[in-house]
Amino acid sequence: MNPEELLDLVRLHWDGIRSALDDADRDELVSRLGALAATPQQEARAVRRAVQGVRKALADFLPPGHPVRTALDGPRLAGQVVVGPHVVEQARELHTWLTSAGLRTSGGPVPALPADPEGIIAAVRRRLLAQPSLSAREVRDCCDSTDGLIALDDPVDGPRYPAFQFAGDGGAPIPVVRRVNRLLLADQDPWGAADWWLSGNQWLGGRPAALLGVLPEELLAGAASAMLEGD
Repeated sequence: MNPEELLDLVRLHWDGIRSALDDADRDELVSRLGALAATPQQEARAVRRAVQGVRKALADFLPPGHPVRTALDGPRLAGQVVVGPHVVEQARELHTWLTSAGLRTSGGPVPALPADPEGIIAAVRRRLLAQPSLSAREVRDCCDSTDGLIALDDPVDGPRYPAFQFAGDGGAPIPVVRRVNRLLLADQDPWGAADWWLSGNQWLGGRPAALLGVLPEELLAGAASAMLEGD
C-alpha cells in the first residue's frame, strides 16, 4: 500500500477511525499526520519515516476488524513503497481540515469529514494525473475506438488515458479493462473509475491495475461489481 492509498483510507474512513480511538490516541494520530504534512517533500527518506509513523499509529490504535486495520494487515504487493510527488501536500490538506474542523487535544467534537472536500478532490486528481498515461494521439495510433476507456481531463495536456488500460508499451486496450470500466460507469465518472484501478483494494489485496494478468479476470470484474452493489 503506497502512502497516497494510506491517506485515502484515512480520509474515507475518518468517521470510523474517530469513533474507534480514545482522545489520546486520536490526538497522537493527528499529530503524526501533522509531522508528515510538515516534512519537506524532497526529503524522501524523511517522508517515508513520517508515513511509517502514521501507519504504526493506525496499526497500534485501531482494533482488529476495523477496515483500515484490515487493509494494513492484508496482503501487500512486492516491491519498494514509492513516495509520490504529492504525498506531503495530500497530508497537509487532510491535517489542515481535521485541525480546523475542531479537533483539539482536549478531545473536542469533530464534525464528519465531508464526502468531497474540494482540496482533497484536487489532490486525488493530481495523483491520478501523475500516473503513466497516453495522449489522445497515442491512443488513436493504437486503437480504433476509445469506447470503454478512461480519459482524464488534464488542464495542461488535454485528455490523458491511464497507461494500465493498454497491453505493453502503448499496445491495444486490454479487454477486461474495458469490461470493468463499463461496470464502473467510466464514461460518467472517469476520475472515480481511475481511482478504483489505482488505489488499494482490500478485497483484492492490492491495486487492481497492478493485478492485471495476475488475478483471474472474473475476480477483477467481481470486485468492481461488489463495490457498486455496496458489498
